[in-house]
Amino acid sequence: MRTVRRLVPGFIQKHERFFVWSSSVAIALRLFLALRFPAVVDDSRLYADIAKNWLDHGVYGITNGAAIMPTLSRLPGYPAFLAAIFAIFGRDNFRAVLLIQILFDLGTCFLVAAMARRLYSPRAAKAAFLLTALCPFLANYSAAALTETLEIFFTALALDLAFKALEIGGPTRHPLAAWLGCGLSIGAGILLRPDGGILLAAVGGYLLWLLVKAWRGNQGMGPRITRSPRTIFLGGALVAIGALAPLVPWTLRNLHTLGKFQPLAPRYATDSDEAVTAGFNRWTKTWIADYVSVQEIYWMVPGTDLDIAKLPKRALDSSEQRDQTAELFSAYNADHDDMDPEVDAGFNALAVNRIRAAPLRYYVWLPVARIADMWLRPRTELFPSDPRWWEFNDDPKWLAVSVGFGLINMVYVSMSLIGLIRSHSIFGVGLFVFFLVLRSVFLGTLENPEPRYTLECFPAVIVLASAVFHRAE
Repeated sequence: MRTVRRLVPGFIQKHERFFVWSSSVAIALRLFLALRFPAVVDDSRLYADIAKNWLDHGVYGITNGAAIMPTLSRLPGYPAFLAAIFAIFGRDNFRAVLLIQILFDLGTCFLVAAMARRLYSPRAAKAAFLLTALCPFLANYSAAALTETLEIFFTALALDLAFKALEIGGPTRHPLAAWLGCGLSIGAGILLRPDGGILLAAVGGYLLWLLVKAWRGNQGMGPRITRSPRTIFLGGALVAIGALAPLVPWTLRNLHTLGKFQPLAPRYATDSDEAVTAGFNRWTKTWIADYVSVQEIYWMVPGTDLDIAKLPKRALDSSEQRDQTAELFSAYNADHDDMDPEVDAGFNALAVNRIRAAPLRYYVWLPVARIADMWLRPRTELFPSDPRWWEFNDDPKWLAVSVGFGLINMVYVSMSLIGLIRSHSIFGVGLFVFFLVLRSVFLGTLENPEPRYTLECFPAVIVLASAVFHRAE
């Protein structure tokens, strides 16, 4: 890995014992979780089904009875990753998947350390490596057959290459090649998850800001970096080309096979013949603010009865609304395997009235609450912990895990904020700010606030947190 080689022989050899022991601890933690709490969930099996059909039949599709139906519900990045592993180690060998993901996560540790060294100092780089190695949330998802670990790795790689292209930490011989590599890394992230495009927007927005500053005479740009408007523009163009080019084959495949222009996966990860419960989703956004409601209400549709007792008080503004909601729940529960269009329209009408009655709640307060919940909630969703941890009626072991994870998460977030305050004037930190703000705002628009959606931010969070340990050297 180029990032590791760049730190050798000077930095890593100088601190060889630290990196050997820290890497050993990182691998041991991840192996423990992969062996004791492997997470192969419904999404994992869907990705695996696509991968096996791709391998065995040459069809990028899902099994539907005896037939294989071409699909566009999932982007091809993770199925391609699974297909490569299944081809080498055997079909459905999820243990091999998790072990290789552990190696990717270890690579993330080195990338985060490299960024901290570029921005701050070797001392901060060691702190960043240790914070990444010991992060239970990153380790937990390396033991899950889901897209998160690879997405986080490519996010870290793209950010590190952006800093290299900006010559942060020293001159770069080929900055335009680094910009292209940054774009390709973003493209790899987009092929894993469509929201990987947020990083493209963040890098593009930051380069636009630099371009405006350069046109104004490089004022406040920092004496270490040489940037002309032409170089910045070319860098932005290469990032866009690198990020979007990998989507061309996928888009052409969807046009050819399914007759649909779909550069990304659909908003609700549905196929062309699947109905979207748009009214129900809109109604959900008029009150949902936390992950508990995602589990107890949002994920119940379709397939499981809805229980009005699970709704928080903010979902029912009046007795009339309660009666309307109960009636809609009852109609849905009569055939919970599908939602009748009339029932969905009823949810939409209810949503319209609720939005009209409290627009600030819908457009401001609830998005803010969802963002806060995703950032601050204990990240125990892969464990059998009770999501209602604050009721303190869970098994003592899992209650301790929930409280402990919540405290650890608070430490990471708090250290990141302190590090941002300490280093806000350092050139390059603004890219982190662009990314964190854009991603948080986007997440606030979702009706399913899942804590895992903020994990892609953790490379930036940990680098900022490492500024707490920075000392001029």
